[in-house]
Amino acid sequence: MVHTKSLTLIKNAQVFSPRPLGLKHLLVGGGQILQILDDIPSKISPIEMQVIDIEGASLIPGLIDAHTHITGGGGEAGFATRVPPVPLSDFTRAGVTTAVGLLGTDDTTRSTESLVAQVYALREEGLSAYCYTGGYHLPPTTLTGSVKTDIVFIEPIVAVGELAISDHRSSQPTLNELLKVASEAHVARLMTGKAGVVHLHLGDGDRGLSLVRQALSESEIPARTFNPTHVNRLKALFEEACELTKQGCWVDVTAFETGDVGYEPADALMRYLHSEYPQDKLTISSDGGGCLPCFDHHGKMTRMDFATASSMTEVLYTLLENGITLQDCLPFFTSNVAQVMNFHKKGQIQPGFDADLVILGADQRISHVMAQGVWHIFDHSIIKKGTFED
Repeated sequence: MVHTKSLTLIKNAQVFSPRPLGLKHLLVGGGQILQILDDIPSKISPIEMQVIDIEGASLIPGLIDAHTHITGGGGEAGFATRVPPVPLSDFTRAGVTTAVGLLGTDDTTRSTESLVAQVYALREEGLSAYCYTGGYHLPPTTLTGSVKTDIVFIEPIVAVGELAISDHRSSQPTLNELLKVASEAHVARLMTGKAGVVHLHLGDGDRGLSLVRQALSESEIPARTFNPTHVNRLKALFEEACELTKQGCWVDVTAFETGDVGYEPADALMRYLHSEYPQDKLTISSDGGGCLPCFDHHGKMTRMDFATASSMTEVLYTLLENGITLQDCLPFFTSNVAQVMNFHKKGQIQPGFDADLVILGADQRISHVMAQGVWHIFDHSIIKKGTFED
């Protein structure tokens, strides 16, 4: 099998780290990038090795999806609308090699326990997986009784979210309630080195990010603690969020359709690229497994779909089709996400980093995906599936 060799040599790769490194050769072993070579030594180790010549194709870091409902989202319209768990190949086909799971609207019938269990399941299947504690509502759904102790004592839990604000489905948190959650997350970050962010679901309410701006002006909690997502759902909200990056917040675009009221994700990223905002403070995520409900002005749901990880990859393709270079757009999907999530061995192609790699074919579409040194997609074929996939 193509994924069983102890060492892999990837020859003649145009490496984007995400900055361009030129034509290189990568030696991978033990789940890590061992060496990046300009030339291949005349004598290769006798240890069993797979050699793949990609003939100048682009080699990029595996994508990081830091907002995905790995246990399934939904539930707003009854128990039958609960989305099922996301299978392994939904991530790998999209080039996603690291996923961060969360609970959404339904933090009642779904639990932090089930979320952590699904993280471990994905890890057993070969994906790098982590999760948030909490959900839309306060008091937060936790495993140990508090946000701080969840982050400190439960290894896969790296932050809290998605806590909903400016949304009719939220618990309408006050400033003091938000600050208490943020302080626990911040202290947990200091204690552990984990992300320790408050990942904030933004609805389409008129208050927008006013609660976050209040928190920044009336407390000592660092701006990096507040991490709003879905910020492209309204045009005014996106502009408001971009201003927060000047203060040190990372903000997250979601790969969903917004219609005329918001910015489509590729449009949002291009606008940000062509701005003077700090280029390392914007990320994109899929909301995969989460439902995409539409509500009327009475708050009644009129229709529902659900998102997939591939929606994020389609945004990458759209950017490339619009002439954006890989080195300019890749950070939104890789290194920027690794930075805000404190994933120190993710998001870049460097010796010592995890061997999470994606090869793009001549058509700039995904042809191969390697997660932790193991091929999951090889020459467009899925060779590693989840336990209950066909």
